[in-house]
Amino acid sequence: MDSQGGRYLDQRAVCSPIGAARLSQLVLGCSVVAMVIHSAGYSGSYGVFCMVVWCLCFAVTTLIFFLDATRLYGCLPVSWGNLTVAFAALATLMYVTASVVYPLYFVRSECPYAGCEVRNFRIAVATCSIAATLSYGAEVVLSRARPGQTAVGYMATVSGVLKVVQAFVACVIFGGVANGSEFTRYPATVFCVAVYAICFALTSLVVLATVCGRTAVVRCMPFDRCVVVYTLLAILLYLSASVAWTVFCFDGKYGSPWRPSSCPRGNCPWDSKVVVAVFSFVNLALYTADLVYSQRMHFVSSRVPARPRV
Repeated sequence: MDSQGGRYLDQRAVCSPIGAARLSQLVLGCSVVAMVIHSAGYSGSYGVFCMVVWCLCFAVTTLIFFLDATRLYGCLPVSWGNLTVAFAALATLMYVTASVVYPLYFVRSECPYAGCEVRNFRIAVATCSIAATLSYGAEVVLSRARPGQTAVGYMATVSGVLKVVQAFVACVIFGGVANGSEFTRYPATVFCVAVYAICFALTSLVVLATVCGRTAVVRCMPFDRCVVVYTLLAILLYLSASVAWTVFCFDGKYGSPWRPSSCPRGNCPWDSKVVVAVFSFVNLALYTADLVYSQRMHFVSSRVPARPRV
């Protein structure tokens, strides 16, 4: 008999701040999906994206809650604390995107052809989506390590959360690159795309190694030092790519500093270049903040699955 959670189930999966956050995620996520299917509806690529985000996050959250309550996460070859924090951070970013995209494309002040009931359901969907964003963000905050403290795992530090954000921003950059950015016109812009791809791959590798508890792969130096060295390298690469992309896309010699009047709205290469340039500098700032926080945070890397902090 386990005094903390009965014989088989763990009460901390419900009776803890993180457990309460996950329960609210399940309730709000289920409500969003149900209202969209029932009446709010969705269409087009943006609607499909939002629906995929909501369904995927709800499914994974359900699985995490079930494994945490039954303690079956101990059977998985992963660091449980790192996995749950990484997913919560990713889900927060995905929900933020869906919470912006859905109202922007589907909510109108006037009633659509289907009637005011549809509009009201869409407003409710947007509201619940924003509330779920706050729930996932709350889990990240509750799991995150404070400066000067020893964390359960790397993903519980500010640096670990920033790694997830950096990978997400890189995906936004890839979306801009793929949407008619004309990056193949100059070798310098091809170099920029290569930088984005390399940094995304290495950042994803850091997150994957941490989640899988394989932080001892690099034998020549400790994992935390290896991450700091890579972060400094990423800053230098992003700095060069951000400057090169801006020059070769918006300088009058190579591109246009102003949006062409003949450029179609929604399918304009100039808009895609702006998206890439803006988020390139955003990621540069994130990597810089990551390097600063890496000097202040300490963590214990372990291959043994660990529970998140409550």
